[in-house]
Amino acid sequence: MGFRVAVAGASGYAGGELLRLLAGHPQFELAAITGHGTAGSTVAEVHPHLVTLADRVLAPTTAASLSGADLVFLALPHGQSGALAAQLPAHVKVVDLGADHRLTDPAQWAAYYGGEHAGAWTYGLPELPGQRGLISAAERVAATGCYAATIILALDPLLASGIASPDDIVVVAASGTSGAGTNAKKHLLGSEVMGDLTGYKVGAHQHVPEIKQATGARSLSMTPILAPMPRGILATVTAKPMHRVTEDEVRDVLIAAYAEEPFVFVQKKGQQPHTAATYGSNAVHLQAVVDLDSGRIIVTSALDNLGKGAAGQAVQCANLMLGLPETTGLPINGVAP
Repeated sequence: MGFRVAVAGASGYAGGELLRLLAGHPQFELAAITGHGTAGSTVAEVHPHLVTLADRVLAPTTAASLSGADLVFLALPHGQSGALAAQLPAHVKVVDLGADHRLTDPAQWAAYYGGEHAGAWTYGLPELPGQRGLISAAERVAATGCYAATIILALDPLLASGIASPDDIVVVAASGTSGAGTNAKKHLLGSEVMGDLTGYKVGAHQHVPEIKQATGARSLSMTPILAPMPRGILATVTAKPMHRVTEDEVRDVLIAAYAEEPFVFVQKKGQQPHTAATYGSNAVHLQAVVDLDSGRIIVTSALDNLGKGAAGQAVQCANLMLGLPETTGLPINGVAP
């Protein structure tokens, strides 16, 4: 017997990727798909690549249109999930792809997002120690942010093992333009983005408190960069070692942490992660080195911001919440070229 699932915000990039994954999921039936300004449109009009769902019509985003599902995915802009989730029946499980329920500290929400804090839900990153069981038992799960997933998976084993200091962590990360959503913005036009790199939200990115909350990092400086590609994130995470370490020691920490994880892959020595290698997958690719000059640990991490960074991660959590094998319906291999 399968499960009925619904997607609120199905017309966005993350919503479209959710539909693509759900259309091929052997245990999920799409009960409802909703949009806001796109309500009344067909899937073919907003996502022409989803040919098997072409004739489905997007309903208005209301609690009534979503309440018949066993589980609802909320793929809404930050700040819009809380009010809708509060109207859904208690028996309906929910995975929120937005930020509304990730942070436990209302003061951090106010500082980085503004507005009223909607309250914290179970954090949706199964690879964190102990988190898989919490997600499996949860009725409400807050899926991880795309930058946050990329960085947490690189950083957490270093801090958990004690090999790296939780202070003075420096991250430089480049993301594709789909991370900014589908709203028309001049700085995201092809003629503005192509052939260009630029920093944004430098020194004040909203995923910083989420990363610190999940890993126990005490200070973290993050520089996000908008890259001329549609999807993907590549992050370099650098940390001070607690003692002199070798590259093999750091790699061994990552390998041990993720030896049983189906979606996290530590690259062979000398091989660096590529964003394109993760496209269309729920995989994360990691590599670790020790800087020859400073002795700092550098972990490079790549994932698809719409896959493991959003829709794939949400489906992974939904599988756990509904008692299914975690990998069901999720691709591990990427697409190329």
